[in-house]
Amino acid sequence: MKRFSIKIAAVALSLGVVACDETPKEKESKVAPTSSVASGGTLDDVKKRGVLQCGINTGLAGFAYTDDAGKWAGFDVAYCRALAAAVLGDPDKVKYVNLTGKNRFPALASGEIDVLSRNTTWTFSRDVKLGFTFIGVSYYDGQGFIGRKKLGVKSAKELDGASICIQTGTTTELNLADFFRVNKIKYEPVPIETNEEARKAYLAERCDVYTTDASGLAATKSTFSDADKHMVFPEIISKEPLGPLVRQGDDAWADIARWTLNALINAEEYGVTSANIDQMLKGTKNPEINRMLGTEGSLGEMLGLPKDWAVKALKAGGNYGEIFDRYLGEKTPLGLSRGLNALWKNGGILYAPPMR
Repeated sequence: MKRFSIKIAAVALSLGVVACDETPKEKESKVAPTSSVASGGTLDDVKKRGVLQCGINTGLAGFAYTDDAGKWAGFDVAYCRALAAAVLGDPDKVKYVNLTGKNRFPALASGEIDVLSRNTTWTFSRDVKLGFTFIGVSYYDGQGFIGRKKLGVKSAKELDGASICIQTGTTTELNLADFFRVNKIKYEPVPIETNEEARKAYLAERCDVYTTDASGLAATKSTFSDADKHMVFPEIISKEPLGPLVRQGDDAWADIARWTLNALINAEEYGVTSANIDQMLKGTKNPEINRMLGTEGSLGEMLGLPKDWAVKALKAGGNYGEIFDRYLGEKTPLGLSRGLNALWKNGGILYAPPMR
């Protein structure tokens, strides 16, 4: 079996980061319980402040990046804009806070941000032990690997002895350890803190392989000038249900965050788009659409929001499908198919509860 040259020692020292033998579970346990922080009233705080504080990635193509005008854009950013529109009536009233895998949870726990929209995996310990509330799944993902074709391997199971770049403070650390242990092969971890550091380390050949969520691999590969010389291996080694989260202790705010996401998903299913929403506001034969758009019922009142909260959220960037296609879809540099993220009626598993 092919063996690889190892370059880990100097890299680990130069980066000065935590070694991977400290698992994500151990690092996350250091986050203080958050129930006292989220004692309620987040909606009032956001309204009083006049801006939504939204935690996003430090930079990941398709998900969170700055456009030519220097403004933040992307799949995760679009959710922040929709939530700000629903709550404040203006999708631009967002303060974006760039967070790494290591500092994202302390930022949420401390109240530095109101919501975290940073491709974060929903796990038992994060939901229960850390005291966070995941409000839904915005992207179904799984962990994979990318390596140079010149390595001469076609499967992650052939990576015995490889040096692997991996972000600290993420679920990928433990997943990686499990995968190699199960397959009875060894690896040398090259710990890094951000996706940009991983990209630079991988391109500088300080590691043989980079592992992260498959969507992140597609995003990273899309930035390579020699993308055809790299390959994503076929193995997907984990379930990574990614989605926004808030602090526990404020159910009213969690409901607003949850149903904003649900409205984006349901709108796609109902056929409500940024192009036809004004026409739909004149009335439809579908009571569920009418309730969502506020022309019937009192869903907005139940949330403590105006009746057109979902209309404003949808006008911020369109429905879920429009957002996906704009930032991640097959016509973008990432070229991602909907896959599991297709609506349930189209062969995927994307599903939101009814608006009633």
